[in-house]
This record gives sequence, C-alpha cells and structure tokens, in this order.
Amino acid sequence: METRKALTIAGSDSGGGAGIQADLKTFQELGVFGMSALTAVTAQNTLGVHGVYPLSADAVASQIDAIGTDMGTNALKTGMLFNAEIIEMVAAKIKQYQWTNLVVDPVMIAKGGASLLQNEAVVALKEHLLPLSMIITPNLPEAEVITGMTIKTLAEKQAAAMKLVDLGAKHVVLKGGHDEATDEAVDVFYDGTEFSYFTSKRINTKNTHGTGCTFSAALAASLAKGKTVKEAVAIAKAFIQAAIEEDLHIGAGHGPTNHWAYNQRGASKL
Repeated sequence: METRKALTIAGSDSGGGAGIQADLKTFQELGVFGMSALTAVTAQNTLGVHGVYPLSADAVASQIDAIGTDMGTNALKTGMLFNAEIIEMVAAKIKQYQWTNLVVDPVMIAKGGASLLQNEAVVALKEHLLPLSMIITPNLPEAEVITGMTIKTLAEKQAAAMKLVDLGAKHVVLKGGHDEATDEAVDVFYDGTEFSYFTSKRINTKNTHGTGCTFSAALAASLAKGKTVKEAVAIAKAFIQAAIEEDLHIGAGHGPTNHWAYNQRGASKL
C-alpha cells in the first residue's frame, strides 16, 4: 500500500504549538508521512514572537527540490512565507513539480499580534499563490487584508469567499473563530458554486495558539489520503475542535492546542 505524504512549507515555532511543528504533529496523528521546508526560524512561546529569522529564497528552494526530486508529495500546505521573494519562488516550484493539492494558510499575524508577513507579500500571495491553490483557509482578519473588505455579516463572508475564488482559489473555507458575536464558530465553505457551513461550539479559552496551522495541516493530510475537499474540511474541523476542547494548559500566554485529542477521542470510543 502506498504511503501517503504531505509537505509543509512554513516557519518554525520553537514553542511547538504552531508552524511546522504543529503541521508535522498533525500529519502524524492523521497517518500521513510529514515532510517540511522551512521558510524562517522564530523564537516564539505562548507569550509571543520574540524574533523572526527568515531563510533565503535559495535555501527554501533547495529544501523543496530535495522533496520534489526524490520523495514527491500527495498534498502540501503553505504557512508563514514571510516575504514576496519566497512566495514567488514557492509558487514557481509548485508549478515545476506539478503539485495540485495545495492548501494555502495565509499566515499574517501571530496570536500575540506580531506581523508574520511583509506588506508587499500580500500582493505576491494574491498574484502567484492563490491561483495554484486547491483551497485557502483564512480567518476573518486575514480575509479582510486579502480582499480589502470589512467582513462581519454572513452576506459579507459569502461575498469575501466569492472574491477569493475570483482571485484564483478553487475552494475557500472562511474560518469563524474570530467572530465572537455568536456562541458558535461557523466556518463558511465555498466550492465556487455552493456554500456549506461547518458549525461547532465556541470554547471559552485563550489557548488557541496554532489553530490555523493545525486546521490547514489536517486538511492537507486528508487531501493526501484521497478525501474530497469538503470531506477534508469536515475532518479538519473535527480535529481542531477536539484539539481546542482538550486543553493542555501550557505556558502563561496563548497556549498550544492538543494535537493528540482527536485520536484519543476515537480510541476512547473504540
């Protein structure tokens, strides 16, 4: 039986809650072999980002080539890409290796408020990466930056999703975690034709560090295993809900989520 593989192209989080550390943990939990290409090293913990040390575009390209020329991948995701040069190079490499199951998590701001994407990189993201994506997974603030819209109502969420598809994304899941006007976290999914809604109970916790990375990694892992995009979103939603609910209580700030909670719940049911 073929081993299914997933690649994360993202930054490192020394605290282990987000970035490639969260991605690789998630891939492992979902039974997919994880590989990585680092774009930057961060000095980071639950209290915030204390330093960002980007790699050169050449260094990132060499890592991607190492995967592309030997191992290949069934799906991939991008996280923190940091600058326009890296984004354009990553897009070129994805085209070169003809990888199609691309999940774009447009990481822009850390939970502590630190900017993780330079302003000119937003243009590169829209022009070069979105047209290659199978799905983009922005939260509401990220979607506002990309679309230039204010997004509060359901109609505005739908309009933003349609605009993201117009920019080239094949599918959009607009995450509802930042919309605190409701007791539920409602993710708006758009496949270019129809809207669907994934709803979960809102959990009152500050320990949500790495939720976006983990959600998009779970989505990529499910695509690597042959799930449809909509099925992959449903699995990612269940995975991150379990990870938030089963709190780890690590650190004094925005603590990480529990990457083994989803499988533990499954094991307890068995």
